[in-house]
This record gives sequence, structure tokens and C-alpha cells, in this order.
Amino acid sequence: MVSIKEALELVNQQKVKLIQDNLPLAQSLGCYLSEDISSPFDLPSFDNSAMDGYAVCGFAQQFEIIGEVAAGNTSSNSLSDGKAMRIFTGGKVPENTTAVIMQEKTKVEGTTLILEEEVTDGKNVRRKGTEIAEGQVVFKKGHKVTPATVGVLSSLGYGSVAAYQQPVIHVIATGNELIEPGEKKETGQIYESNSQTLATALQDHGFYCGSQQKIADDLEAIADGIDENLEQCDVLLITGGISVGDYDYVKQALQENDVEEIFYKVFQKPGKPLYFGRRDDQYVFALPGNPASSLTCFYVHVLPLLQRLSGGTGNGLMKINVPIAHEYEVKFDRPVFLKALIEDNHVSILDGQGSSMIHSMAQGNALAFVQGPVQYSKGDPIECLLI
Repeated sequence: MVSIKEALELVNQQKVKLIQDNLPLAQSLGCYLSEDISSPFDLPSFDNSAMDGYAVCGFAQQFEIIGEVAAGNTSSNSLSDGKAMRIFTGGKVPENTTAVIMQEKTKVEGTTLILEEEVTDGKNVRRKGTEIAEGQVVFKKGHKVTPATVGVLSSLGYGSVAAYQQPVIHVIATGNELIEPGEKKETGQIYESNSQTLATALQDHGFYCGSQQKIADDLEAIADGIDENLEQCDVLLITGGISVGDYDYVKQALQENDVEEIFYKVFQKPGKPLYFGRRDDQYVFALPGNPASSLTCFYVHVLPLLQRLSGGTGNGLMKINVPIAHEYEVKFDRPVFLKALIEDNHVSILDGQGSSMIHSMAQGNALAFVQGPVQYSKGDPIECLLI
């Protein structure tokens, strides 16, 4: 058995192969850039109006309106002292513009513009290059593409981006008791939920589950399933069958498939029966079958490797210290990840901390990490992983 720290270090020590690709921008969300990206031009690329109103030249209170500039108008216009032009948000401001006066602060009588505020030099004018300068490194290698990243790159004219390929990930759920949601359930059966939970957790963090498979508690079937999936994926996640029960065949099936064991069992709660192994450049995590344990192990141990395989730093979930909202005693002798809810800048430990209880995790937004046994007083800081 290894500690949490030792387990994370063993995961982080794995040498990973990164493959670069040129991805369409619309397909790059969640990927990590494989090279620096620089701006090909200034942004904004021309002086433009920040709002609907009037571009004016000078500091008078009245101006003569001589024209109009709509957004998208590419013609060049110029103002002389005492002149103004109607302009719309995003419109190219005329040369010699002193400021743009918002329309709510103006009154128009014929061709005369009357201001209801004083002119301030540069007000409501977005100057060329004030957001991004030509040649500026906009994003560095290793940056994770977010919706805002896509927006910036689109505004700079990029239709594709150099990024690392993401790993192909498959999921196997094991257990004789498992049936598919929607089927008629008999006493002693349970609906299989782990594979769909893991698939959506992958999606939530920018990854894609290439295959979900359910296999009964049969050594030969599990061994065949592992071999078949490892031929097609980079990372295989298996849930259930990894403990020490009479029908827990996963560890033996992994041995029969020449998967090298890197660690088995982690000193933590929930998620003690966690396995991590490798065959060539394929990785295997065998996760506990209990739903809360399985998802906790994914967040803590699996996610950092997936990030590294994609070109990221592998830091896993964001961690913050939050004052606890109430007194709480932890009696466990193992480090424990508690389902928790952060709101109003305080964290509350939720009911339903059993390893099979995922409903409380669905009600929360964090895992509170505690090295027990310990007694917390209201206001004491506690480390939280944001889920």
C-alpha cells in the first residue's frame, strides 16, 4: 500500500509520449497548445467606437453632424474641429476624433449636435493595439484551450491551432449484479452507473470516452476485454472487481495481460483498493466499484495523468483553503476526501459520506481533504478540491 503522495508521484513519474496535431479551432476545446501563439496584427486592428453615439473633433458643446459610420464600414473618414459623425459600436472612428459621446448624453436639432457632458479626450474610443499588440505572444505552449481562448484566436483570424492529441480513453465496468438503465431490475441487481459517470467526468474536463463496456465477473471474459481494449486505447479505466472478494478477477486478468503493476491500494478513504499499471504506452487504472470511491479516485489520481498525456502540467483539480462553516470531527485514521459544499465563502461537510453514496457528491461542489483523526472548529481552514 502507498500513500496518496507516493501514488501521485508514481503517476507523475511516468514518461508520456505527446503527439502534435493541427486541429480545427472548433474541435480544440480542452486541448493543450503544442506551441506558442503570437498575434499577427494589433487588436483592435483600428481605432473603433466602444458604443453607439457621435464621434467629435474638439472640445466644444455643439458640433455640426456631417455623416455616419456604421460597424463594418471600411471607408476612411476624417473630422475637422467642430465637426461630428454619427457612429455605432465597433465602427471605425474618423481621423482626428477626440472622443465618442454616447447617444444618451446628446441632443440633435437638425444637423446640430448638442452635448450634455464635457468632451474627455479618448473617451469611448478603443485604440488600435490596446488589447493585443502585433507579434505579442498571446498564449504559451501548454495553455489549455477554453471557450475564451477560442474567442481570442477567432478574433485573430486563426481557423486551426497546433495542439497535442488527447489520449484515447476506454471504460470497462465489471460485475454480475449490473444491468443497463432502463432494463427491468430484479432483487439483487443494480443499475450500472460508473461507466456513464466516468464518461461524463471525462467530458467535463475536456476529454472523450471512446468506448464503454460492461463485463460480467468472469476471469476469461475480463482478461479478453482488457486485451481487446488495450489494443485500441491509451488509457483504460476499469471499475469494480479490484478488491479481494471471491469474484474480484481484475487484478489477475491484468497480470495475465502483462500489465506491469505500479501500485495497488492507496492509504485513503474512500478509494483504498485502487490499482495503477502500465503495458508499453498504455495505462490502466482499476477503480473501486463503489460509485463515490470510483469518482473520487478519478478526480484525485486519474485526471493528473490524463492532463499530462494531453500536454498539460498534470496538477489535477484546483485546490483552495476554505474556512469550515461548522464544527466537525474526523475519526478515521486514514486521509479522507469528504463530500462538501462551498457557498458564501465557507465549506460545509455533507451527510452521506459512505463510499457507495454518490447523491451527496452530486449535491456538493468540492472534496474536503482531511488528515484524520482531527477536530475542526468553526472557521478553521480546510483544503478543498473543486469538482
